[in-house]
Amino acid sequence: MSMTVDRMQIEALVRSAIRQAQSQGAPAAHQASSTSIESPLGWVDGKPNLRVSISARHCHLTDEHVEILFGKGSVLEPDKDLYQDGFFAAKQTVMVVGPRRRMLPSVRVLGPTRPFSQLELAFTDSISLGIKAPVRHSGKIEGTPGCVLVGPAGSVQLDQGVIRAARHVHMNDHDAAHFGVANGDMMQLVVTSNDCSMTFDDVLVRADKAAKLEVHIDTDEGNACNLDAASAVHLQPMPKPCACGH
Repeated sequence: MSMTVDRMQIEALVRSAIRQAQSQGAPAAHQASSTSIESPLGWVDGKPNLRVSISARHCHLTDEHVEILFGKGSVLEPDKDLYQDGFFAAKQTVMVVGPRRRMLPSVRVLGPTRPFSQLELAFTDSISLGIKAPVRHSGKIEGTPGCVLVGPAGSVQLDQGVIRAARHVHMNDHDAAHFGVANGDMMQLVVTSNDCSMTFDDVLVRADKAAKLEVHIDTDEGNACNLDAASAVHLQPMPKPCACGH
């Protein structure tokens, strides 16, 4: 029996559970402050605080595949928390093997586990592996190529799940209202960088109540605009077509 689960629904459930647990565990005096105005999650000085992050190649795994790759009873061990609450880079890595035994020796696993395993690459990674990975939004893996994952305890053959992750922006409801967008809309990311400024279209809005404002682009995109040396980043709704049709 198979079940298709939308990744955005999964992340929304995880984040909502984390926020609820944090609220329930807050000190009573803090909870009782009905007159205080809480700043929206991730906001600074009364406005959204945009973060743009390079999402390097990584892998998401099911509980079953974690045990196959790292040994019976194994679980993902957090090594570094990610900016989005409840998500982390694990201590574990896997080797990825593509056609003709081309390989990437150490690909980081991200947690928590998922209902299906998925490998996210940049374009140059897919060339190195010899895999024609399509650009897809996370979770949309139907009809995508597979690969072999190798861990210290075993290997897993993925029949599908290798993608080039499409650029997207995480945001909460307050962020969405600020920009005048909704979940599923497209935005533009404008990066100002010396001699290589760039505007990225088609940045998918992924909104839920517990997200912080963060754009994810891949390694190739980050290098193309020299993101590490950028002097400014700006997020805006995609411009609407003019009445003339151009």
